[in-house]
Amino acid sequence: LPEDLRRSITDDFRELGELGGKHFYEFQLRDRLNEPVLTQWNPWGQRIDHIEVSPLWKEAEALTARKGLVAVAYEQKSGALSRVHQFALNYLVQPSLDVYSCPLAMTDGAARSLLSLGNQQLIDHALPHLTSRDPATFWTSGQWMTERTGGSDVGLTLTEARQSPEGWRLYGTKWFTSATTAQMALTLARPQGNGPGGKGLALFFVETRDAAGKLNHIQINRLKDKMGTRKVPTAELTLEGTLATPVAGLTDGIRNMAMMLNVTRTWNAMGATWSMRRALALAHDYAKRRVQFGAPLSEKPLHVDTLAGLEAEFQAGFLLAFRGVELLGKLETRTATEQEQLLQRLVTPLAKLTTGRQVVHVTSEVTESFGGAGYVEDTGLPRIQADAQVLSIWEGTTNVLSLDALRALAKEGTLEAYFHEVEGRLSKVTDVGLRPCVKTAHDALEHARVWVSSAMANPTTMEAGARRFSLTLGRTLELALLSEHAQWCLDHGHGPRTRAAARRFRQNGVDLIQDEIDLDDSRLLG
Repeated sequence: LPEDLRRSITDDFRELGELGGKHFYEFQLRDRLNEPVLTQWNPWGQRIDHIEVSPLWKEAEALTARKGLVAVAYEQKSGALSRVHQFALNYLVQPSLDVYSCPLAMTDGAARSLLSLGNQQLIDHALPHLTSRDPATFWTSGQWMTERTGGSDVGLTLTEARQSPEGWRLYGTKWFTSATTAQMALTLARPQGNGPGGKGLALFFVETRDAAGKLNHIQINRLKDKMGTRKVPTAELTLEGTLATPVAGLTDGIRNMAMMLNVTRTWNAMGATWSMRRALALAHDYAKRRVQFGAPLSEKPLHVDTLAGLEAEFQAGFLLAFRGVELLGKLETRTATEQEQLLQRLVTPLAKLTTGRQVVHVTSEVTESFGGAGYVEDTGLPRIQADAQVLSIWEGTTNVLSLDALRALAKEGTLEAYFHEVEGRLSKVTDVGLRPCVKTAHDALEHARVWVSSAMANPTTMEAGARRFSLTLGRTLELALLSEHAQWCLDHGHGPRTRAAARRFRQNGVDLIQDEIDLDDSRLLG
């Protein structure tokens, strides 16, 4: 951030840091056993389907509105850096808000989708609520896509939209709807008469309740019993004539979701980042307090070495996630160059899939670093690990995002934009101690270039290697960003710590591509 901008918002950062490190952290520990409760019937036998969320979630909603945790991105007082401003605020407090980031990601995605699709009536009606700073008028949004037929292949959607005298009505079952207490949702349905597949789907706007507070012909069948994110009220819904409004025509629903996914995947990458940071903050603190065999763990070489490897992963993921945030902000303010637009389309899935794998690894190792205490629920540590696992699943699994990265590369100029990004950052690195990092990144870059050129001739090989290839692209960009930042730190008097992170990250492994994949062996084992 420019110095004047950073100085103007530092007090906000400090306030949220203090809330995240004390008030909400302690609240979170006290609130640990509270989970959403579904009451389907009132004492008089009437169907009400009321979900009561945890006390922390109620306070988190008010905080979100007051501090503009969504609004900052749309007020755009920080120009093209408004997204960086917004996610810095969220980074500081979200680790203590019990995954309240889930409805915020979908709220943000809904707001951006409405704006990008240009339905002025819906923009005028919903956007002031989605970006409100008043807790009394603030709305969250759901995202109802997943059905029994599957998650990522939304072209299999069975929900049907039928015209009625009152407007479009939706019929079907949504198998997995997060943040079901939201005031609105965006959902996919197939208008009657439309053909199969994604082309025949339309994106619909739904208000979940009418003016009297009654559910909009929606039945909540049950809350999901999940491994993690247990504070998030995820439910199975049956739509029984739910009134809905088409957002942008009656076809191309999946294509019209593109901007929503841009936003929610960016939130996912940032969620991985702040989850790693919280886990490591606790692990570093514990290492100073826990004495074993005559000395604190922070003085034990093996323990220190283990945490160092995790810290390097976090720092690399932090920079990649915020690069995705920066590109999103430029795209939204129309200040992105053509090259940056191409890069953004690739960096978004790369940041999501790469940090999604990193956070699972880091939080698992942190849990282990506490020994038996890490496995005991009332320490709060198992929750961090269980919640982290969702970040490699929501908004597209690692494999799905790898294929999405390949689709992004199919657009002419995208691979060149990526190479330019990596090489441009490496060109700024002059420190002798960082030369091995520069060489490793260049070697990985060249290996990726050679592999993708040869794999294009064989679609099966390309798909089988997509995960390793995409992770290599993600980790190579992380190493380039980390090396560049390490050089900046050295040049500006911030010391060698980031250089140490770059060097350790390089040793953790960057190039994961395998030139020879034995597909017969894969079939036998898979």
